[in-house]
Amino acid sequence: MTNENLKARAHTKNTLLLVLVAALGYFVDIYDLVIFSIVRVQSFRDIGIPESDMRMDGEYVLNMQMGGLLLGGILWGVLGDKFGRVKVLFGSILMYSLANIANGFVNDIHTYAVIRFVAGVGLAGELGAGITLVSESMSKDKRGYGTMIIAAVGVLGAAVAYYVSEVFDWRNAYLVGGGMGLLLLVLRLGTFESGLFKGVEHAQQVAKGKLSMLFTDGDRFKRYIYCLLIGLPIWFVVGILVTQAPEFGKALGAPVTLSAGKGILFSYLGISLGDIIAGLLAQLTKSRKLAVFLFQLLIIASTVWYLSSEGLTPQRFHWISFFMGIAIGYWATFVTIASEQFGTNLRATVATTAPNFVRGALIPSTILFEFFANHLGIITAAYVMVFLLTGVAIFALSQLKESFNKDLNYIEE
Repeated sequence: MTNENLKARAHTKNTLLLVLVAALGYFVDIYDLVIFSIVRVQSFRDIGIPESDMRMDGEYVLNMQMGGLLLGGILWGVLGDKFGRVKVLFGSILMYSLANIANGFVNDIHTYAVIRFVAGVGLAGELGAGITLVSESMSKDKRGYGTMIIAAVGVLGAAVAYYVSEVFDWRNAYLVGGGMGLLLLVLRLGTFESGLFKGVEHAQQVAKGKLSMLFTDGDRFKRYIYCLLIGLPIWFVVGILVTQAPEFGKALGAPVTLSAGKGILFSYLGISLGDIIAGLLAQLTKSRKLAVFLFQLLIIASTVWYLSSEGLTPQRFHWISFFMGIAIGYWATFVTIASEQFGTNLRATVATTAPNFVRGALIPSTILFEFFANHLGIITAAYVMVFLLTGVAIFALSQLKESFNKDLNYIEE
C-alpha cells in the first residue's frame, strides 16, 4: 500500500472519529439541554413551587438557561476562532457537566435558575464547534453527511433523558447527565484540530474571532442576521408548543393532562428523523436552501394540526409532537448554512453564536407570546407566533446565497 493510500486511510479514520465524538458530544448536550423541560413539574413540586406558579417559574428558569446559551454562544464562538475548535469542545462540556451535577442538589427556584444559566453557558459551545470542526475536515460534497450524523445521533439524547427521568428521580437525572459529560471528556482526548484553522492559527495579520467584524460590514451583518432568522421557529416549537403541552391540552379540552416529557421525547425522535431527511434532501438536490424552505412549510402544517386538535388525546399528541419534530429537524442544516456563509477566521464564531442566539431568541418570543396570549388566548397567540416566525424565516432564507459545495478555505477580510 502506498504512502498516499495510508495517509488517506488515516485521514478517513480520524474524520470518522471526529464525527463520532461530535455526535456523542451533541447527544450529551441535548440530554442536558432538555432535561429541565422534562423534569420541570416533578422538580418544582419537590422544592415547594405552588401549582399556580409553575408555568411562570418554568419560563423564568428556561429563560435563564436560554440567556446562558446566548452569552455562551459569544464566549465559545470567539474562543473557537482564536484558540481552536477542540479547546472549545473540552471547555464547554466540562462546564455544563459540572453545572448539571450541581443542579441535582438545588432546593429553591433562584438557585435552580442560576445553575441553569451556568449550564446554558456551557451548553452553548458544543454544536457550533463540532459542526465547524467536521465541516472543515470533510470534503465539500460530503460534509453535509457528517453534520447530518451529528444531529441525528445527538438529538436522541432527548429520548434518553426522558427514559432516565422515568427510571430515576429528577435529581439523579441531572447527575446522570453530568456524569455522561465527564466520561465523554476521555473520548475527546483522541480528537485533532481542523486543518483550515491550523492554516490561520499563527497568522498575525488575520483577525480571528473578532465579533465586531460581524457588525462593521453591511454585507457581513446582513448575512449573519439572515442566518439567525432562518432558525427562529425551531425553539418556539420546542420551548413553547411542546414544553407547555399541559397548558395547551387544557385549552384544547384534552381529556387528561398532557405530558410535556413525552411530548419532548416524541418531538426529538422526530427531529432526529428530520435531520436525516433534511440532510439527505440537501445532498440529493444540492441545495440546503430548498431543504430548509420545505421544512418551514412542514412547520406550518404540523402546528396547525396541533392547535386545531380539539379534545386532544395523549396518543394523538404524541404523533403530532413527532411530526412537529420532523418539521423542525432542519437544525443541523441551519447551523451548516451559517458555518458555510463565513470565512475560517469567523466560522466558529458564527456557527456557535447562531444556534445559541436562536435558542436565546426564545426569550423575546416567549414575551411576545405571553402578550398575545393575555389578549387573544393561548391558542390564537400560538397561531400568530408560528405564522410570524416562519414568515420571517422564509424571507431571510430567500436573501442568503446557496452554500452547498462552497469552498471553505478562505478568510473574512
